Amino acid sequence: MKSLMRCALPTFLGLASAVCGNANAVEPTPLGVWTTIDDHSRKPRSEVEISERDGALYGKVVHIYPQPGEPADPRCEDCKGERHDQPILGMTILWNLKRNGDAWDGGEILDPESGDTYRVTLHPTADGKQLEVRGYIGFALFGRTQVWERAPAR
Repeated sequence: MKSLMRCALPTFLGLASAVCGNANAVEPTPLGVWTTIDDHSRKPRSEVEISERDGALYGKVVHIYPQPGEPADPRCEDCKGERHDQPILGMTILWNLKRNGDAWDGGEILDPESGDTYRVTLHPTADGKQLEVRGYIGFALFGRTQVWERAPAR
């Protein structure tokens, strides 16, 4: 009986630790700094820092990777209202997202290149290294998804 307990106890403890370990696992989050990737060149375009304020997520451009021939400090020439002709660096381009299961939605995202605003859903990948950003008009079915990469710590 004692030898059975010696074999069963480590197995039980290993299973319990695996179950409890998963219960304490940290869920991936969109909080942090993300590198946006150009759809055509596949090169980095900017870094967006996503933070939480008053229970909602907001994203601000904190770094720009100018492409050849582009100004070092671009402005949102096609934006409407208070963002018109304002510097993109430091601009809030993502706002009012709330958690909805394993995604965040209900907010909007601004495309500073076109000045257009879209509804948006964020979904971090299971490993937390990528963020699926789906911008759309009306229904999420009618939109497109970009994949942002978690920026390395500076």
